[in-house]
Amino acid sequence: MSDLQPAIILVRPQLGENIGKAARAMLNFGLTDMRLVAPRDGWPNPAAGPAASGADVILDNAKVFDTVEEAIADCTSVYASTVRDRDMPKPVVTPRVCSAEMHAAIARGERPAILFGPERSGLSNDDVALADTVLTVPVNPEFGSLNLAQAVILLAYEFSQAVDKTTPIQPAHPDGAAPKSEFLGLIEHLEAALEGRGFFRSEDRRATQKRMLQNLFHSAGWSTQEIHTMRGIIRSLTRDGQGE
Repeated sequence: MSDLQPAIILVRPQLGENIGKAARAMLNFGLTDMRLVAPRDGWPNPAAGPAASGADVILDNAKVFDTVEEAIADCTSVYASTVRDRDMPKPVVTPRVCSAEMHAAIARGERPAILFGPERSGLSNDDVALADTVLTVPVNPEFGSLNLAQAVILLAYEFSQAVDKTTPIQPAHPDGAAPKSEFLGLIEHLEAALEGRGFFRSEDRRATQKRMLQNLFHSAGWSTQEIHTMRGIIRSLTRDGQGE
């Protein structure tokens, strides 16, 4: 199995049994990079092992993070798995298209990731705002209920089936996309600069405005050099040091 593969990120998972079943689904198709964001019942969870049915290597090596931002920091592209219309300006793809794109990204030395939300509510709008692309399974429109393990196994299966069958996708930048840690640093820098200039005047609209900025900048597909250039621009516009 390749060291470079999609990160399967379970955001605020609720039940240890579901984490175990997701691990079993991953290992069935050779995926090993499980990441957990703020699991409700803590980690490790004694209920996960029996549900994994032997996929203990996934659970033993699962990484735990406090926030989605930390979980995606080393990733270059992020897909948000959701069935709801979020009214966000993001491309929407099926598992098959997502798998082709991820294989092409991995061939370029990049690391993609897929976010899966908590069992009861799914991903929040703030979670989806951190993604580049919305991933939707084309299920029955009159009954679109998938549990966490089912969603993971659908994506893992499609990814395994796409090996050596994809047409390479030309990268937006010759040197590859920037890791999310650099992109999130740019967003934090920009928000601090705007805060210093009084841009966020309305407390009621602050969260919405910040999500809009993230969505706007996500669509650009930044390289590391472009992020450095943009941060230099922000520094030059904050001559008195505000927003540094």
